[in-house]
Amino acid sequence: MITVAAVLGVTVVALGLVLTPGPNMIYLVSRSVTQGRRAGLLSLAGVAAGFAVYLTAATLGLAAVFAVVPQLYLVLKLGGAAYLGYLAWTAFRPGGRSVFQPSELPADPPRRLFLMGLVTNLLNPKIAILYLAVIPQFIDPAGGPLWLQSLALGGIQVAIAVTVNGLIVLAAGSIAGFLGRRPTWLRLQRYLMGTVLGLLAVKLLTDKVRPVTP
Repeated sequence: MITVAAVLGVTVVALGLVLTPGPNMIYLVSRSVTQGRRAGLLSLAGVAAGFAVYLTAATLGLAAVFAVVPQLYLVLKLGGAAYLGYLAWTAFRPGGRSVFQPSELPADPPRRLFLMGLVTNLLNPKIAILYLAVIPQFIDPAGGPLWLQSLALGGIQVAIAVTVNGLIVLAAGSIAGFLGRRPTWLRLQRYLMGTVLGLLAVKLLTDKVRPVTP
């Protein structure tokens, strides 16, 4: 049985990650602004499927592979930190763009929207680290079947991520329009995004957490 502390811990982590601009948010906002809410929601369905893939893999014990072969985990962590650092640099550099100042994307059919959302999430280093290294830390070996705890805690994260991302998709056009009329606010949002991403990259590089078997 999962503890209240574990539920609260995963909730805080999930909210922190989903509210931090990253690949998922950038793609969903871009798609919603350029092609409409329906396209954004179809893309979100693909993102949700990506969460389901990670949750299934974690429940089946994929983290055990990284616990046995820590070099693979190190490569994943360094790659994730480098990617987040790159996103931070693109936000700070002259001519950088806010997540709510997305690039124009060509209109895509529903199937491609879903697949792009799926691929974007599967290649998202934040989500990989979350499932392979963070959520397992909240599992109590004495609290019952480990796979069931992993499934329950991962389900909480998925519910929070899909709900918040869904609200972002529905509001993306309005937020983009609001910020577009206020260039100073748009720059502040971009600098805030770059700062958060940079700090997350540094934390990832200096974090001593190791993957554990769920």
